[in-house]
Amino acid sequence: MEPIVYSFLNQKGGVGKTTLAIHIADAIARQGQRVLLIDADPQGSALDWAASRKSEGRFPVVGLPKASLHKELPQIGRDFAVVIIDGSPRVYEVARSAIIASHAVFVPVQPSPYDVWAAHEIVDLIREAQIFKPELRAAFIINRRIANTALGRDVSEALASYPVPVLKTVVGQRIILAESAAQGQTVFETAPRHAATRELRQLADEIVEFSQ
Repeated sequence: MEPIVYSFLNQKGGVGKTTLAIHIADAIARQGQRVLLIDADPQGSALDWAASRKSEGRFPVVGLPKASLHKELPQIGRDFAVVIIDGSPRVYEVARSAIIASHAVFVPVQPSPYDVWAAHEIVDLIREAQIFKPELRAAFIINRRIANTALGRDVSEALASYPVPVLKTVVGQRIILAESAAQGQTVFETAPRHAATRELRQLADEIVEFSQ
């Protein structure tokens, strides 16, 4: 049985793809699923995170920043129930390959006008893929929202101009995420009762439900 494949993609850098990919992988693994995280970014941030761990994680991380990702994934992911792809910004061939390989694509967007404007690039790639793969699901994730700001409240309305829905769960800008990453951990390990942990657990549940 082939794995369910989720991709976190955005052609704009710095939107938090790796942080979300790692945490969603951990959240789903904690539900008893066998999860593989593929680092498809030549910068290798997810691989760096895995290498910095002091103990074995709940899921393996492999690097595959290649345009042949969709061809190689069935073999690499054959022993897993879920594969999560942490995509690369600005590498169109790898992004296209990740989209082709995916059941659902999630686009992290920060609540800034620059992110909203830049989103058209990845949306265009997704819409192009949906012509040939109409069952492909896609959604925005509002990430790094700063509480009690107008931008945080207005970003959903700004994204409404795109033919892609916005997930209900919003992930806030929290220092605990960076602190956990520096230790090669997730907030599920370092701060199990933190608000960020609740948000990311809720996001994982919504991602799974949305993709069914």
